[in-house]
Amino acid sequence: MSWQIVRLADVPPSPWRNGGGVTRELLAWPPHASAQDWVWRMSVAEVEASGPFSRFDGVQRWFAVLGGAGVWLTLDTPVGAQTHALTRSSAPLCFDGATPTQCDLLNGPTQDFNLMLRSGQATGRMQRVAGAFTVTTFAPKIIAVYALSTGASVLFEHEVLTTPPHSLAWRSVPAGAQLRIEAAEALCMEIAL
Repeated sequence: MSWQIVRLADVPPSPWRNGGGVTRELLAWPPHASAQDWVWRMSVAEVEASGPFSRFDGVQRWFAVLGGAGVWLTLDTPVGAQTHALTRSSAPLCFDGATPTQCDLLNGPTQDFNLMLRSGQATGRMQRVAGAFTVTTFAPKIIAVYALSTGASVLFEHEVLTTPPHSLAWRSVPAGAQLRIEAAEALCMEIAL
């Protein structure tokens, strides 16, 4: 499989039922899965108003701020409320999609990236890239890079991919693969099925 690129500008927005924002689904797996049948999913949300997050039972959720001042996320966990202040420089937050979560904007609308993984069907992680970052796989994986405003480059098997700003590049790679990502600002996702 070669690299696939999805540009944010090419994805139409879907308004939220609560009116608090819109989501652009960059990618869901398997392709053409219904809204309930995906195994993993990546999207960019424009959050325009404070309010509760939609609940996703049986889903591991990763969340990162892309633009705006950021958010306070309050997770109502069994051991009590946990509050996280997240900005463009914060590490992505991983949490249980079934946890009741309140999102409060810090100072106006934000743009955020979401990675969702069905528990028992997929595992993964999300990391920020600022400079150079190397990924080595020990099992077959999906690797995805979301480039922010400056774009990103990815070196894999002597091929250099230039990812345009505000775009997602992704592909499956075998065990033992090594990738080098260079970007001023990007997100790197690793997914195992």
